[in-house]
Amino acid sequence: MAITASLVQELRSKSGAGMMDCKKALEATSGDFEKAVDWLRQKGLASAGKKAGRVAAEGAVVSYIHGEGRVGVLLEVNSETDFVARNDGFKTFTRDIAMHIAATGPVAVSTDEVDQALIAREREVLTAKAREQGKKEDMIPKIVDGQIKKWLSDVALLEQPFVKNPDLKIADYLKETIAKIGENIVIRRFVRFELGEGIEKKKDDFAAEVAAQAKV
Repeated sequence: MAITASLVQELRSKSGAGMMDCKKALEATSGDFEKAVDWLRQKGLASAGKKAGRVAAEGAVVSYIHGEGRVGVLLEVNSETDFVARNDGFKTFTRDIAMHIAATGPVAVSTDEVDQALIAREREVLTAKAREQGKKEDMIPKIVDGQIKKWLSDVALLEQPFVKNPDLKIADYLKETIAKIGENIVIRRFVRFELGEGIEKKKDDFAAEVAAQAKV
């Protein structure tokens, strides 16, 4: 059975899950709508999607300091109730996210929140680079669009692979936590400080160092 955009949208409306999760569910069940609903429920994604619309006005501001004060993060994560904000699962999640931010240095929570000025600057650099490489002028916009999409997934927190489990995106970790805790959770905002920026390890090395420390 063909998996059409309208079928994905219909599943999204019924389950409350995200578009990509609905598409995955339909692909996993060969387009069987009811089986796809069950697939989402089994994964905890349907309930997580429905909870995502609830107001999250409680929560906590947490901090993470790494490298004897070399890098610091302040992070606000919201929950629906202060009871959940005291839950061990919630606390583990917020610590993990703050540690991840310290390691990867995202510039925004989601791709929609990335500063348009940053995007414009990156587009200019990539366009100039494409011309320098001798790419055909009529192909450059398409090439750059693809590179911008990739760049956004690299710098937006929710799209990044979790440093403690690279097979899991932060957005998926968030959904899993929502499903386990039973309340909506929102990663609201963060700020990351680094001592002597510009004199730092390669980001991949830093991520590995932080992840290793987190497992101790």
